[in-house]
Amino acid sequence: MSGPLSHLRVLDLSRVLAGPWAGQIFGDLGAEVIKIERPETGDDTRSWGPPYLQGADPHAELSAYFLTANRNKQSLAIDIAHPDGQELVRKLVAESDVVLENFKVGGLKRYGLDYESLKRVNPKLIYCSITGFGQDGPYANRPGYDFLIQAMGGLMSITGRPDGEPGGGPMKVGVALTDIMTGLYATVGVLAALSHRDRTGEGQYVDTALLDVQVACLANQAMNYMTTGNAPARMGNAHPNIVPYQDFPTADGNMVLTVGNDQQFARLCDVLGHPGWATDERFATNRARVANRKELIPKLRQATVMRPTLEWVQILEASGVPCGPVNTLDEVFDDPQVLARGMKQSIPHPSLGEVPTVGNPIKFTLTPVTYRSAPPLLGEQSEQVLTSVLALSSEEIELLRKRGVVA
Repeated sequence: MSGPLSHLRVLDLSRVLAGPWAGQIFGDLGAEVIKIERPETGDDTRSWGPPYLQGADPHAELSAYFLTANRNKQSLAIDIAHPDGQELVRKLVAESDVVLENFKVGGLKRYGLDYESLKRVNPKLIYCSITGFGQDGPYANRPGYDFLIQAMGGLMSITGRPDGEPGGGPMKVGVALTDIMTGLYATVGVLAALSHRDRTGEGQYVDTALLDVQVACLANQAMNYMTTGNAPARMGNAHPNIVPYQDFPTADGNMVLTVGNDQQFARLCDVLGHPGWATDERFATNRARVANRKELIPKLRQATVMRPTLEWVQILEASGVPCGPVNTLDEVFDDPQVLARGMKQSIPHPSLGEVPTVGNPIKFTLTPVTYRSAPPLLGEQSEQVLTSVLALSSEEIELLRKRGVVA
């Protein structure tokens, strides 16, 4: 094992995306991550397909969704509804540093696997729960899903084309972004709790909720509202505070301009052949451009449509104007910068061959991220974990299998 967290063991009792995303980050950073799954079915996302990645053995397949968030983990299939399964988890907790779970509020208490029960087994345990709405408040017992939270947390009210335009109306983001952000916040919370434990020896409980995270990540849009009392509206690809900062048509498609200051705007005007726009009092400052966007944007569109995207990008980049194409995913994973940064990886698997994976974006100088193991088949490491961590014999493991406790 290597990596900055190679001294840690994490029990990942979560499924779907937010919790597994946090677990994968810990695995990427070197922690030993043991994914606890239900026998026979496992993580819900194992069946979320097509598409599936299949090996030579027709029984060896993993859904693309499951592949998203489960590399660098070991799969241990335990029936936690069985008393012996609960006891196995408690024994694993005694040898672990972190538990991740995203059951409904109180869902693990009936199994004796809640924080209050497990901290008696391991007082230094960091226990992180991820739910839709948190452990308290009037919505605590509701189930929470990313799409629902994008709506309730305000993200869909500021995403999509404006009302009254063709295609106008609320729109979710194209990936389960709230789940991803919650996984990141959960990771940060656990790392902070581990730092506290390093100083004091105390474990603690970390409560992370999708709705809380979505509200926190409204960022400048939240502050636009809180400073004015006016709720921001959907603006398509336009920016509420910066102009021009949106997509523009070209002769063969579209490009994005992200002009962040007045100097960049002046250089843009020069390239477009309209230097006078940069000194026009309506457009000379960002404040003025925001106030007069309805006059400026059509002028820019009439200019950008005169050349193809690649030509514009080359000219504008040479002039120091931030811009870029609107790439499809095949173009993203062929992009030389994406490839140079190691964002396209593959991991060998004994049954599935080379398993593709998206690289981790964190770069270290001394303890680099490693891609040690592909997302596992269900129960692939059950015997290995029970032997190495709990020192169970082959006979004991076989007896547990016969009784349906492990698989």
